[in-house]
Amino acid sequence: MKKLKLVMVGNGMAGVRTLEELLKIAPDVYDITVFGAESYANYNRILLSPVLAGEQTIQDIMLNDVDWYEQNNITLHLGKKIAKIDRVRRQVIAEDGTVAEYDRLLLATGSNPFILPVPGKDLEGVISYRDIQDTNAMIEAAQQHKHAVVIGGGLLGLEAANGLKLRGMDVTVVHLPNWLMERQLDPVAGKMLQKSLEDRGLTFLLEKNTKEIVGDENGRVKAIRFTDGVEVPAQLVVMAVGIRPNTALAESAGLYCNRGIVVNDTMQTYDPRIYAVGECVNHRGTAYGLVAPLFEMARVCANHLANFGIGRYQGSVTSTKLKVTGIDLFSAGEFMGGEGTEEIVLSDPIGGVYKKLVIKNDKLVGACLYGDTVDGSWYFSLLREGRDIGEIRDTLMFGESNTGRPGDVGHEGFTKAAAMPDTAEVCGCNGVCKGAIVKAIKEKGLFTLDDVRKHTKASASCGSCTGLVEQIIMFTAGGDYSTSAKVKPMCGCTDRTHQEVRDAIKVNKLLTISGAMHFLEWRTPNGCASCRPALNYYLISTWPHEAKDDPQSRYINERAHANIQKDGTYSVIPRMWGGETTASDLRRIADVVDKYNIPTVKVTGGQRIDLLGVKKEDLQAVWKDLDMPCGHAYAKALRTVKTCVGSEWCRFGTQDSTLMGQQLERALWKMYAPHKVKIAVSGCPRNCAESGIKDVGVIGVDSGWEIYVGGNGGIKTEVAHFFVKLKTHEEVLEYSGAFLQLYREEGWYLERTVHYLARVGLEHVKQKVLEDAENRKALYERLLFSLEGEPDPWHEQDKAQVDARQFMPLTA
Repeated sequence: MKKLKLVMVGNGMAGVRTLEELLKIAPDVYDITVFGAESYANYNRILLSPVLAGEQTIQDIMLNDVDWYEQNNITLHLGKKIAKIDRVRRQVIAEDGTVAEYDRLLLATGSNPFILPVPGKDLEGVISYRDIQDTNAMIEAAQQHKHAVVIGGGLLGLEAANGLKLRGMDVTVVHLPNWLMERQLDPVAGKMLQKSLEDRGLTFLLEKNTKEIVGDENGRVKAIRFTDGVEVPAQLVVMAVGIRPNTALAESAGLYCNRGIVVNDTMQTYDPRIYAVGECVNHRGTAYGLVAPLFEMARVCANHLANFGIGRYQGSVTSTKLKVTGIDLFSAGEFMGGEGTEEIVLSDPIGGVYKKLVIKNDKLVGACLYGDTVDGSWYFSLLREGRDIGEIRDTLMFGESNTGRPGDVGHEGFTKAAAMPDTAEVCGCNGVCKGAIVKAIKEKGLFTLDDVRKHTKASASCGSCTGLVEQIIMFTAGGDYSTSAKVKPMCGCTDRTHQEVRDAIKVNKLLTISGAMHFLEWRTPNGCASCRPALNYYLISTWPHEAKDDPQSRYINERAHANIQKDGTYSVIPRMWGGETTASDLRRIADVVDKYNIPTVKVTGGQRIDLLGVKKEDLQAVWKDLDMPCGHAYAKALRTVKTCVGSEWCRFGTQDSTLMGQQLERALWKMYAPHKVKIAVSGCPRNCAESGIKDVGVIGVDSGWEIYVGGNGGIKTEVAHFFVKLKTHEEVLEYSGAFLQLYREEGWYLERTVHYLARVGLEHVKQKVLEDAENRKALYERLLFSLEGEPDPWHEQDKAQVDARQFMPLTA
């Protein structure tokens, strides 16, 4: 039978989910053609905020790449916007003239951001936040400008503000109501959220009405002015004040639209050949902007496109979670209360916990949770199913595990997952219950999060259920559970994992990159830019003084021994032991700055002086004239040891932190590692050197020193774990060195200590370093042996194999 022609306009999450559902139940009914206005294939728009924050990449959030369309025989037109629908001829016509005929047409045109109609809205630097292009524009602006204003304190605006702050901008959030996320939170939770975000460095201007966006002489935004006369600087303005269904194409075709493309319960428009799903739709007077209802629409629409004639979409009860790292909030239903409702409230402002449950006629009709959202999915199921909660009312506030049901257990470990019935919904976006996940794990032998996402879709959309899905995997797969990184190949050149490569190099004493590739049967003879640096590090860290360092298998920074900047110049940071310097060193730095016309001199967060804008051809001369040790600020190596003034000068200091820091830095300064390593030493528990967020943190106390490990002050701040308490400087050197050598020997390339500890466990490290004195001493000795004779690349260039040809300017 000849296939019907299905054309889909729009390539977003709702539309492609419809195609996925359709291909499951009726794979041979249609020849499918898809038009997408963006140049990207189908990606998870919900996860743009982690991309902006630097926590994920565009590739990480792709749901269906171009290969998926080819595998399913779908004709894909990217970067083509449909200009017209000819309902008589049953054709769609793109702006470039491309024509496609249809028997059925699916509109998934999404929504458009609302732009405030104020003077200056068209200035350069005024953008919305809806797609990859907007995200890239914000990332680029953050690299060039300092001040950002986000208009809108809703879900999207706060995620944009958080991402821009993490990118280094000073961010002000402007919001017309007097509390944040007023559509998802009540005033109490909104104020708690504001306090938490202010602690992260965001600034808020509430009850402010924008009057004008002010531009400079070049046509770029420079400030924003409010109706009360207040003005704040802004080189970037992000409007996140709401969305409007994108109905322009449907209206031009004569389809009935009213705040959205009006559809019935089968997702048909007033033209029965034309269906619509997603944010462009108005169903029973409501337009939805969250992923769960859009996917519910997709299932119903696919059912009818397949001519099964069953299934109705009757609207959705929605819930909200914020995707800002470290802030947990949840809301659903009538959380603001209303006539005939009762409220049960638990408020602990000091502890950062607030819960409000709204009850009507012995049914939960709304919930607002801040700080403790572990029972959000359970409350949501009670709300959506309309279950009578009369018998559990007294314990309702304390969560599912305290309702007195047989078999209930606490939340420790993965007991929540164990207690859940198979019918309990885990992933609201995709409608996946626990039983479906458990069945897939057992029948298909799944033991990674990526596998479960691929086979069940659980945790593949907004990601808010990821923790619960991982608990189910652990509970079901037991000891076989692993994260995706444990089974993921190093790169496309091999099927080997990082651990398999490390083990092979050690067991078989492989000493060269080519030898390792040959032994491990590399698919690509010369490897790639991902595997060669990793192999090089594994070789020289496993077999110091025997395996030969290959400078050409290092990244550009480590080849040039300086940090390349966005304009092609370099950053030079000389080493200053423990952050201490002298007048003669400062004079040399000043002379170098003048001699080589270095445009910027900056004090870093690691207590060093950064010379920014050095030309590549001047690097060797700059190193020579500075006559200071290399700071390794460009390398996967020990960067700096930050110190406070300690007991030598500070009246609160209990230990000499400066001396301790200098001893650590002098002992370890030529140490390469899987990733950059930062150390800090504080002279007292006031911790002025921020030792609690370093790879190794040392804090002076009355009786000696406390060591902390695995901290990270980067995009996602991680507090270091307490490791051990020691008395002497010699012990600090030995224990810190042993920990770092264990990390050097067991860590995977580009894995920070925080991620190494998360993978192997703190107890594993304690056993190797604290509980086994002989092994600790052996680790420290191996570290010192590997550092013995390590050259300073700025002053021993021949020994360090620095290729001088790279510094020669190209001639015409």
